[in-house]
Amino acid sequence: MNTPGQGFEPADGDGPALSAAGRAAELRTAYAGLLQIRRLVNGPSGAGVPAPWELRLMPRAVALVLEAAGLPPSARDPQDPDGRPRTRTGYRVGPAASGDGRVEVTWVGPAGGGAAEEEQERLTACAAALERLGWVCLLYRGPRRRRFLEVEPPPTP
Repeated sequence: MNTPGQGFEPADGDGPALSAAGRAAELRTAYAGLLQIRRLVNGPSGAGVPAPWELRLMPRAVALVLEAAGLPPSARDPQDPDGRPRTRTGYRVGPAASGDGRVEVTWVGPAGGGAAEEEQERLTACAAALERLGWVCLLYRGPRRRRFLEVEPPPTP
């Protein structure tokens, strides 16, 4: 939800579970703004490729696209000071381990909650939402055979 003076903050999967009250309208406005900025600054490419601000704030831009696509973000318990265990299964967006210019999307949830069993299907849905808006997504299998998406901007012509 909006914090005064801060603007809309998309769910990255590491915060608390979000209240639906008022969030849908804020999300629609933020997503419409993303598309409008793309149309204004990208010239002939229009809304089909990320805008320069998205490349500077990739985790935020990727999280906005995933949330706007209706994919659920993971959540953590803000009241638990000891590691904040996950309370909800969903996507998590963070910097990629492979380096700058990339973002990693994982599918995580509470221990024993079944996130590992649904991660390929759910990450494929995440990739589809991102690729529609010009992001390049590669599905990998990492440590402990868990899958993750590596997201990067499209190559520049």
